[in-house]
Amino acid sequence: MVAFNDPLTDPPPEEVALERAPLVCVIAQIRFSEVLAVATDEFVAPFQQEILSKYPLLTHGKVQQINFESSGSISTKTEKVWRFANLESTWTVSLAQTFLAIETSSYTSRADFLARLREAVSALIEHVNPAVVDRLGVRYVDRISGEAVHQIRSLVRDEICGIAGLPQFNQQDFSITENKFNLPHATLVARWGQLAKNVGLDPLIIPALDSPSWILDLDMSTLDHTSINVDVEAIINRAQLFSERIYTFFRWVVTDDFLAFYGGEQQ
Repeated sequence: MVAFNDPLTDPPPEEVALERAPLVCVIAQIRFSEVLAVATDEFVAPFQQEILSKYPLLTHGKVQQINFESSGSISTKTEKVWRFANLESTWTVSLAQTFLAIETSSYTSRADFLARLREAVSALIEHVNPAVVDRLGVRYVDRISGEAVHQIRSLVRDEICGIAGLPQFNQQDFSITENKFNLPHATLVARWGQLAKNVGLDPLIIPALDSPSWILDLDMSTLDHTSINVDVEAIINRAQLFSERIYTFFRWVVTDDFLAFYGGEQQ
């Protein structure tokens, strides 16, 4: 068992591989100053060629960006997004005029995720060359369902569990807690709680299920564009720090029973 004094400052514990990890999605996103040419086939073709061997499937669509102006008004803009996926559609790299994202539902390790992120960022800088990185964010979403939901009070620490799993509250639709922590040059937003059958929070990442579930959603990001350079090593180093801090918070939340339930072996 790892002893924690403060999950926001403690050094990250050694990773414990889980055979049946309830990690449903991991995403890293880099937002950058707008590059209009990304909307054209000819401009994006070299980027596609760079990552083609791992992400041969191409689709494209539209995303709507919502901007909050300094005047207090809200504006929206639609931009084209290119999505490059592997053959199993378990990994996706998305490129638009203002962002690059890599997402997976088949996470195996931090090292593998960061290696894939490095490849995508390298292709971005070489072929798109944005002038400014506005934001870097890393997000991990765990979702407990099935038999584990009924054992939730033994799987996560009391401070996090709240009323989840108590029989007198089994009629609730959802109970979600959200906390925002200010850390040096970054923020960590932590959401957790219970969802009833047919209740979801996000149609793409946390859709409704036909049974109750419990989620842990951890999202860490830079505060502003002055905190990171347009540089592969700077971006990857920051993403690694975010992933480590998220994992430290995750390990503070879960118990040894959780690790054992999902097939983890601690040294």
